[in-house]
Amino acid sequence: MGDQQDTLTYEIIKAAVAGEKWATEKVIAHYDSYIEKLSTVKEKQPDGSVRTYVDEDLKQEIALKLLEEIPNFSMEEAERTAEGETEKEE
Repeated sequence: MGDQQDTLTYEIIKAAVAGEKWATEKVIAHYDSYIEKLSTVKEKQPDGSVRTYVDEDLKQEIALKLLEEIPNFSMEEAERTAEGETEKEE
């Protein structure tokens, strides 16, 4: 998430909210490591050890929920943030 290339810009967010496939893919890619962390499960084994793994079904569920919510994102807040960043650059 720290890469400049992986940064979500106002334009990407606006396109994703509008339903652009390329932009929604960038949003999912941006949050992929976070989604993976949320879907990591620890399971106690019969021998007492703990197995840690990524629950792929849970990961897909979380990603799908994110995709469902993208169109509901408030662009007003994103516009205020983008305007604030522009003022800082000047």
